[in-house]
Amino acid sequence: MSCLRLSSRKNMSDDAQIIMLRQAFSMFDSEKEGKIEKEKVRTILSTMIHNYDDLELDHLCDSEDAEGCGKLNFEAFVRVATHFLDEDDEALQKELKEAFRLYDREGNGYIPTSSLKEILAALDEQLTPDQVDEMIAEIDTDSSGTVDFDEFMAMMTGD
Repeated sequence: MSCLRLSSRKNMSDDAQIIMLRQAFSMFDSEKEGKIEKEKVRTILSTMIHNYDDLELDHLCDSEDAEGCGKLNFEAFVRVATHFLDEDDEALQKELKEAFRLYDREGNGYIPTSSLKEILAALDEQLTPDQVDEMIAEIDTDSSGTVDFDEFMAMMTGD
C-alpha cells in the first residue's frame, strides 16, 4: 500500500518514522526473536523506497551485522533503513497526490472521514475506535466530515 511508504519521509516526525519502521520490522520478525534476515530488510525497503542501490544496501547490512549471523536487530535495521529514506519534497508531493487519488474514488477533492477511519484502522490494528476518532478530529481541522488534500498532506507528513 503506497501510503505505508509515506511515513518514511524525512519531513515526517522521527517518532512516526520509528513507529512505521517498528511495524514493518515486526511483520517480518516472524520468529519474534528481535532480528530479521538481511533479505527481509531488502523486501521492506523495496516496498518503502522506489530506488536504492543494492550494493550500498549489502554493504550497510554487512557493516551492521556485527555478529555475522545474517540478521539485523531493530536498531541496526533503523540505521540501514533511514539511510535510504531521504526523498525530495517534489517526489513526496507526487506520491501523496497519487495516494489521495486512490482514496478519492469519485474525484471530489476530498476523502470522507469514514474512509480515512478504515485506512487508519488498517494501518495500525492496535488503534482503538476512540484513538481513531481522536486522530480524525485532529486531521479534519475544519470539522467538515471530509479530509481535503491539504489535511491529508499534513497527516501523512506530520506537518
